[in-house]
Amino acid sequence: MCFDLDSLPPIAPIAGAAVSHEDVVLTSADGTAFAGFSATPHDASEVGIVVLPDVRGLYRFYEELALRFAERGCAALAIDWFGRTAGVGKRDDEFPYMEHVSQTDPDAIQADIGAAAAWLRSPAGGGRTRIFTVGFCFGGRHSWLASAAGHGLAGAAGFYGMPGQRKGQNGPIQLASKMEAPILALQAGADDHITADDNAALERALTKAGVPHDVVTYPRAPHSFFDRRWEEHQAAS
Repeated sequence: MCFDLDSLPPIAPIAGAAVSHEDVVLTSADGTAFAGFSATPHDASEVGIVVLPDVRGLYRFYEELALRFAERGCAALAIDWFGRTAGVGKRDDEFPYMEHVSQTDPDAIQADIGAAAAWLRSPAGGGRTRIFTVGFCFGGRHSWLASAAGHGLAGAAGFYGMPGQRKGQNGPIQLASKMEAPILALQAGADDHITADDNAALERALTKAGVPHDVVTYPRAPHSFFDRRWEEHQAAS
């Protein structure tokens, strides 16, 4: 798990910002319906951001984050991972997310991200022309992988994602040569699962592949430090 259910993005709301928001249902390439949360600035923006959650899927933290992006002039669409196994309805705090994480497939995830990017480019999504992804933990990894999936991204950012192989599946390190968009990696120096060696290997792979990138490690910051409740890590946040 990345964030607790009562976590909040460490970004102050902008009082009086003109934004709108709505729950949406998108359709992936295989016909799967999956949930999203759209936040839209009042003023026109060419930027659209696909927000990729942690292993819990779409819940309050990412809806709040989408709103914070919109308040700052960027359209944002936070998506869910579990349309194929859990449908599109809202879930309670007892949702057994790990049962559904184990059923996800990297190709299906990228199909959903592609559908989200296409929605942001469409009239329904505001006709955004510069699409970015930003993800956290599970979503951070898949944000970087989105750079190699042919989505035409302007950039792919990830917080404390696993850069190497997992369960025999290639990660960003192995797929760096296929990446088309710049990479921003924001890693935790005190992560219990992602090591300094992992981050160094990502840096080497991106450099070798000629991918524009910035791999930043925050010393002493734990996994999931991007949380308003981590007062001692606000500088990193």
